[in-house]
Amino acid sequence: MITVKLLGGARKSFSSDKLEIQNDTITVSGLLDHLKASIPQNLPQLDPANILIAVNGVDSSALQGKETLLKNGDVVSIIPLVHGGKSKRMQFSLMNTTVELVRLKKTIQDPIKFLESTRERYPNLVIQGICALYVLNIEHVKKIIAISLSAKKADTLLSNKIETDILMRFACTRQISDAISKVGVKVNADSILIILGKKSSLDKMFHEIEDLLANDVFQKNNSKLIKKEFGITQKELDCVMSKTPLEDLLAEKSATLFH
Repeated sequence: MITVKLLGGARKSFSSDKLEIQNDTITVSGLLDHLKASIPQNLPQLDPANILIAVNGVDSSALQGKETLLKNGDVVSIIPLVHGGKSKRMQFSLMNTTVELVRLKKTIQDPIKFLESTRERYPNLVIQGICALYVLNIEHVKKIIAISLSAKKADTLLSNKIETDILMRFACTRQISDAISKVGVKVNADSILIILGKKSSLDKMFHEIEDLLANDVFQKNNSKLIKKEFGITQKELDCVMSKTPLEDLLAEKSATLFH
């Protein structure tokens, strides 16, 4: 038997927060097909392109994606990704955690000091800055954050702080100094701030720093630079059966880091 936990808006599709599937030889893809076929027409339908699937607390993209084979006793969590917010901010819910993304302008004279002082003012928020050149898109961010949140839940963080774990996974390295040097905030470069916490604190912080933020979080296609920096070849991408092969390969590199 496979247990399916329905989180957030997924509960509305089944009027329940948990289902039990009597099939021990099914893939994630097959499970999704089964679930979609089981939803009554008068209830909200699942959007496969806008959900995260965790198997025993691990993002399925860090396993074999939708081809992950499920087995007896597995717990599968279906987590809708909810977007929202103003043009200067992107906000979504992931594994019962509110995540916000904003783009810090390169006009900040000392981005490291800015990051440190902001953390001091908002100790109840998790705040990390990544050089914007190393952030592909929102799907890239979602996959990395999901891996870090899963690691925190499993007590397998690469560092004692989740914000450091996030930095290291974006850099695909176990060395903190290498991660800071490669993908950390830099002078004369835009940064993407990744912030986790309560919406009230997120709103307060946003209004405080709004004048320092760019209008669009993602402004350029950084895929060429990212592929070069992480040594990802077109041959590798062609072997990934996915609509988002680069994001999935980056997630795989991040997920295979161990403390």
